[in-house]
Amino acid sequence: MDLELSKLRNKSKKGYQQLQSEDTEAPASERPGMASNGRATRAYNKKGKGRAKYSDDPEDEVNLLHGDEFDEHYADDPEDAEAGGQLPPSEPPKRPTPVRQQSGKDKSRTRTIEKLQNKFPANVVRNQKYNVFTFLPIVFYEQFKFFFNLYFLLVALSQFIPALKIGYIATYIAPLAFVLAVTMGKEAYDDYKRHLRDQEANSAKYLILEPATADSSDAPPTRAIPSSKLRVGDLLVLEKNQRIPADVVLLRTSESSGTCFIRTDQLDGETDWKLKVAVPSCQKLASDRDLLTLDAEIYADAPIKDIHSFIGTFSIHRSGANDSELPMVPKVEPLSVENVLWANTVLAAGTAVGFVIYTGSETRAVMNTSHPETKVGLLDLEINRLAKILCAVTFALSIVLVALNGFRGQWWIYVFRFLILFSSIIPISLRVNLDMGKTVYAHQIMNDPEIPDTIVRTSTLPEELGRIEYLLSDKTGTLTQNEMELKKLHMGTMSYGSDSMDEIAHQLATAFGVTAEQMMQRVSTITGAQLATRGRRDISSRVRDVVLSLALCHNVTPVTNDDGTVTYQASSPDEVAIVKWTESVGLRLTFRDRTKIELQTPQSTTISFEVLELFPFTSESKRMGIVVRDMQSGEIMFLQKGADVVMAKIVQRNDWLEEECANMAREGLRTLVVGRKKLSEEAYMLFKEKHHEASIRLEGRNEAMNKVVAEHLELDLELLGVTGVEDKLQEGVKSTLELLRNAGIKIWMLTGDKVETATCIAISTKLVARNQYIHQVQKLKTSDAAREQLEFLQSKLDCCLVIDGESLQLCLNTFRNEFIEISTKLSAVVACRCSPTQKADVARLIREYTKKRVCCIGDGGNDVSMIQAADVGVGIVGKEGKQASLAADFSVTQFSFLTKLLMWHGRNSYRRSAKLAQFVIHRGLIISIIQAVFSAIFYFAPIAVYQGWLMVGYATVYTMAPVFSLVLDRDVSEDLALLYPELYKELTKGRQLSFKTFFSWLLISVYQGGAIMIMSLVLFENEFLNIVAISFTALILNELIMVALEITTWHVYMIISEVVTLFVYAISMVFLPQFFDLTFVLSVRFAWKVAVLVAVSSVPLYIIKLVKARISPAVYSKLV
Repeated sequence: MDLELSKLRNKSKKGYQQLQSEDTEAPASERPGMASNGRATRAYNKKGKGRAKYSDDPEDEVNLLHGDEFDEHYADDPEDAEAGGQLPPSEPPKRPTPVRQQSGKDKSRTRTIEKLQNKFPANVVRNQKYNVFTFLPIVFYEQFKFFFNLYFLLVALSQFIPALKIGYIATYIAPLAFVLAVTMGKEAYDDYKRHLRDQEANSAKYLILEPATADSSDAPPTRAIPSSKLRVGDLLVLEKNQRIPADVVLLRTSESSGTCFIRTDQLDGETDWKLKVAVPSCQKLASDRDLLTLDAEIYADAPIKDIHSFIGTFSIHRSGANDSELPMVPKVEPLSVENVLWANTVLAAGTAVGFVIYTGSETRAVMNTSHPETKVGLLDLEINRLAKILCAVTFALSIVLVALNGFRGQWWIYVFRFLILFSSIIPISLRVNLDMGKTVYAHQIMNDPEIPDTIVRTSTLPEELGRIEYLLSDKTGTLTQNEMELKKLHMGTMSYGSDSMDEIAHQLATAFGVTAEQMMQRVSTITGAQLATRGRRDISSRVRDVVLSLALCHNVTPVTNDDGTVTYQASSPDEVAIVKWTESVGLRLTFRDRTKIELQTPQSTTISFEVLELFPFTSESKRMGIVVRDMQSGEIMFLQKGADVVMAKIVQRNDWLEEECANMAREGLRTLVVGRKKLSEEAYMLFKEKHHEASIRLEGRNEAMNKVVAEHLELDLELLGVTGVEDKLQEGVKSTLELLRNAGIKIWMLTGDKVETATCIAISTKLVARNQYIHQVQKLKTSDAAREQLEFLQSKLDCCLVIDGESLQLCLNTFRNEFIEISTKLSAVVACRCSPTQKADVARLIREYTKKRVCCIGDGGNDVSMIQAADVGVGIVGKEGKQASLAADFSVTQFSFLTKLLMWHGRNSYRRSAKLAQFVIHRGLIISIIQAVFSAIFYFAPIAVYQGWLMVGYATVYTMAPVFSLVLDRDVSEDLALLYPELYKELTKGRQLSFKTFFSWLLISVYQGGAIMIMSLVLFENEFLNIVAISFTALILNELIMVALEITTWHVYMIISEVVTLFVYAISMVFLPQFFDLTFVLSVRFAWKVAVLVAVSSVPLYIIKLVKARISPAVYSKLV
């Protein structure tokens, strides 16, 4: 329970000794930062069940007495402390704070601020992955946890042992050092950029309110401090367009109504402004300075991830003239999410003062952000697995050769020497080639003129774009432009489309008494015939009623900008679209506060309405209502608009509402039903009395209030009309989604928006096929209900699932595996009201369960966690800023660019890298087979057949250019790849690089290596120098021919690389007399022997390729 204020005061006068421990208090006179009656509290409530304890101290729940807004310890001198509390301190380090225990023992204690600060994290933004001490260990671990790199490291280190040394040390160390240097340099640069961004955020200056020492001016004293120095309990002064650095309770705003707008696009992804309300008791104060002398307390629940909920209380304590009197019962006001400004949101207009309640890692923004993991492509993992097999082959080959020699002498050293001789089986040039290939793919993507401004931020993942099977997309700003437009108005007997809005303007003008001449001046498109035939009074009055209702029933506020223009701000873009539409037809909103609305009629006269009651929209009620009094006639009206499913039960019986709403929904329009009820003065006063009685109940308050509204207002409303609002889609969204579906990609839409809105967008984007059943799952509370829904879905896998965040969380908590198993079989899934963490959890769950590649695309700060959790994250640069783009692996400017990115660049990158990897492995295997055959024939001696520059040149100048030119190969043209997305589906099966293809290349290598070495040894020469010249030349020519056989579409660089490489090899023979006898090389005998070797090694493979193309042609060949 809470301690009474008098007890704290009595204790403060007992003259305790200087503070030595947690359980003692210093006297007030010795505590320069302590005020005796100002209190601010932040207590923690675990899971909302009572005021439980906070995890840092298992016994204590924290009451933050912070300031004269609420603080017992912010006076600058002892006199201030005796007179009354004042908030923030002039000397922050000396801020002791009372801490109350809320458990059954009810202990009271005081702690120093240093101990208090340990209770709450510092308000520091830190997105860096490394620091000075962890950089090298983490980077080395990330590199050498892969067997591929670890193997190269061990081989390189072995060359420092004299007995194992073979060839040049540089040939082993240089490639590995190069790869590590490039990787470390890139990681260091990326982390340095993150550090600079963090530093900029942490050093941003903010004003906090402080008690003045001797300042009598009316302006409250402030002090500028960096964001990182903000602490729980500080009174924060916020300016227009300023980012909010911590979670704060809104105390006062510059608007007399006590409201302000914030932009939350970096938190929940919605671009519409949200209305926040200041604490009424603080807003009523004369000035901000009065906050410094307020005796109050704030209770805040334990920090949780949910950005849509907050539980807290604000209590004002009133006391008598002297300190000995007991305080009166405190006035307690509830605090909800509408009173709180979350960190990372932006104050859109005016100024505000807030009380910091959560900082640093406890803010909602940070709790919903996951730290990025180092992403590794599936191709890299597959090659890592192949490397393990190749290592086993190498070891087995070494053991076999030593065993055939009878394990003589120091056979274990021979085993290691053979291992090093055969190390080219796992060529480190593979890693270099693949990394260079990734760089080429990234360059091609960023320089594609059809997808301008596309940026590759993670250059290690281009091949992943060719393996995607699940696409998780945000809605707002990704699939839609978030630009609303009212397209249709249906009034039962009349329906107006976007092409007949001028007629509504005419009818409205007629109803408000505008003459035909005036109307002709205002709307030049209206003809005299229209005026004559359609000016009937009954139609005009009906139009007037529905337009007036739409102009009044909303939460839109007109905001005047610095340049004199007026913009409309509301918590929903639908409402702004409707108010803009009413303005376009002649009824303009000119003023709005919490008690009054003013409209300008077509006659340019102003009509005023008093706001008596307001019932805001909630996801549970799916409707909003307002009670207004016409200040001209005194007439009272209850106006309501909402979703057709709830409004159908509230309005009078009719025969057209359900059908018309269904028609609009099929067109992808958001429908809102508008109704009206006229109230007498007596009826309204009766409602007001009953509603007030319900509002002060301590138990079942909300239910009681809703019941009163339902009984007195929501009954037999006159149905005025139905509006259809279109959310404009991004360019090319429909065709892109259809193409991706045909490519075998399953698409999920994860959004923070309402179920109804998301369903409309799913229909309009054709994410849901025509006449496909949409199964909505909402507000699940029990595991039994969740089980029933899953059983139904199991029996209807051809439907589209639409599920809200609450039900999704229940399913994940209770039937995790069953839910993901069923949902991944569905053709489409739409998850609504998703928190950023939920989006990321869904992405991880699909990855873990299906083992398939998942791509996530979004454009807001709320999508960052999802993007980082995916195998491939794509960020869109849009209205919601660049946060998603900066965190993503690939940055694009339009959703439709995904088509080219996946179907063309992704497909090519994967095919090319798979072919390149296998060819480089083949290149290493064939020379190792030659070495094995040579050693076997020459008494199993671990001696290199090709030494020095021959080995260096083989992996570099003699073969690298032709082999690397495979990154320019393509099997089909771009047009065909985009025309037949089914080609993409073939890649997801992973057949380009599999154990089957790997063993095929292994057999080819064994055949070719054996043929070249055995024939050159047995059939031709006895001189060792001539054997080396013939076999090595045949090997080089064989590799050049094999590259040519693998190419599907020739590129000019491929031809150049083949010709130039052959020329370089021929010239190098002159400069390597120790390996090539020029007299023999220039002889006819050398030429025909090499020709026979090459023919035996490569011609059979060419014949096999031709036969295979006839019997089992590739899928793409059928289209060419």
